[in-house]
Amino acid sequence: MRASGRITAKIRNAVAEKVGPGVTTGELNDYAAELMKANGAESAFLGYRGFPGHICVSVNEAVVHGIPGKKRIKLEDIVSIDIGVKYNGFIGDTATTVMVGVTDPEVIKLVKATGVALKTAIDISVSGNRLSDISHAIEAVAVKAGFKVVREYVGHGIGRKMHEEPQIPNFGLPGHGPRLKEGMTLAIEPMINMGCSEVEVHTDGWTVLTLDRKYSAHFEHTIAVRSGVAEILTL
Repeated sequence: MRASGRITAKIRNAVAEKVGPGVTTGELNDYAAELMKANGAESAFLGYRGFPGHICVSVNEAVVHGIPGKKRIKLEDIVSIDIGVKYNGFIGDTATTVMVGVTDPEVIKLVKATGVALKTAIDISVSGNRLSDISHAIEAVAVKAGFKVVREYVGHGIGRKMHEEPQIPNFGLPGHGPRLKEGMTLAIEPMINMGCSEVEVHTDGWTVLTLDRKYSAHFEHTIAVRSGVAEILTL
């Protein structure tokens, strides 16, 4: 898991650096595919339930699962890069949202709050706490900042498969669900909307859009639960 996580993080960082005005989402996908091959890894997304891309690239009102293609990135966009890599039978899963010359203070606040929500959730992901403590931490940060969490899509357990039990919603009361135990590996991924929490799936069958078409941000790390501080495998 550490090995796959390191590769996934390296590719995420490299692809994020390529994000800029004039670049297409398809070009980002192709670059990620090259990096995966160079690192002896493969995409955990390509072909998953029929998904056609090596990575997900979701722009502005697209929450997650954006299909890479001809869409050209422009100034004031926010671009979520979600990367899943399989290496030696284990999965790493990570995401970041890149701001492209954004000047709108509310959009900047949204992206920063989503990053804080992830950090806060990881800080509480220690042995002995409950699963819903993670969910509550994410929602609390979002609500305090004046935003809404996506309810239909969740974080998840991860290991030899990309989606394993347990599911980790981004909302809920603390103190519920199974206790976190040493060695559990989880993909924690807050998805936070500027407007309403409701979403819908685009006619492409994959891209998840905010119902009101306001911006959404997405961050994700794969972590290992520890008795002290959680270990971030995709740092």
